[in-house]
Amino acid sequence: MTTEDAVTAEAVGSLGGTDDARLRTLLTSLIRHLHAFARETRLTQREWETAVEFLTATGQTCTDTRQEFILLSDVLGLSMLVETINGHSDPGSTESTVLGPFHMTESPVRALGADIDLVGGGEPCVVSGVVRAADGTPLPGAVLDVWQADPQGFYDVQQLDVQPPGNGRGLFTADAEGRFWFRTCVPSAYPIPTDGPVGVLLKATGRHPYRPAHIHFIVSAEGHQPVTTHIFVAGGDYLDSDAVFAVKESLVKDFVPTDDPSLAAEFGVPNPFRHARFDLVLERS
Repeated sequence: MTTEDAVTAEAVGSLGGTDDARLRTLLTSLIRHLHAFARETRLTQREWETAVEFLTATGQTCTDTRQEFILLSDVLGLSMLVETINGHSDPGSTESTVLGPFHMTESPVRALGADIDLVGGGEPCVVSGVVRAADGTPLPGAVLDVWQADPQGFYDVQQLDVQPPGNGRGLFTADAEGRFWFRTCVPSAYPIPTDGPVGVLLKATGRHPYRPAHIHFIVSAEGHQPVTTHIFVAGGDYLDSDAVFAVKESLVKDFVPTDDPSLAAEFGVPNPFRHARFDLVLERS
């Protein structure tokens, strides 16, 4: 007579011929935890069917410019948990956070100081900083992949008929002293997409879909571990209730109101403007 435990044991046993030891470990643990979840909750047939339908719809929502499964991972906290598990060990290095679902296209190569805001309408802003090693040594030639939403909270891949490709994106190379700077607009808080299965899940659980205002970065340099991170706007909404659990205190920075005509002229922005300083420290690989 088949028992609940026997089903689990048989499923785990079927993996005995898996040559890849890591794959066998992962699948064994997955089966055991899934089966334990079903036993603990006394999962019904209809609930199982609903879960399959939900996951099917999640996959069907994915396109070349939308990754609903990453969004699902984000709102369940799994993305942030994996980032935390695999975070850098050096306490002095810049903290990582989630990639998010909108790193879906290559950022255009731009010169230092270029403006990534191609549509306008937002508050002018300059972001600058230095990329350094853990010992404080500047990292010349460090590469910074940057992307953000427009002032209305949409990424270019969400509005292909409204925003030009590459809006809000830039691939920058730090100078000989590890310095970088670029022009943009002050980011705004925005809701993650709610017109798909993830939106249904958020509504069913009474959660809001908002992310605090931020700019994404992936920073890399030869001989160092790359870091995927954000800069969050200090004082903004949702810093304490990010829909994807990605806020870290060290990444919250002031976007300082600046009234300095000479500095504005140097950066090539209207005066007054906002200025955010974001220095990054990479851990040696």
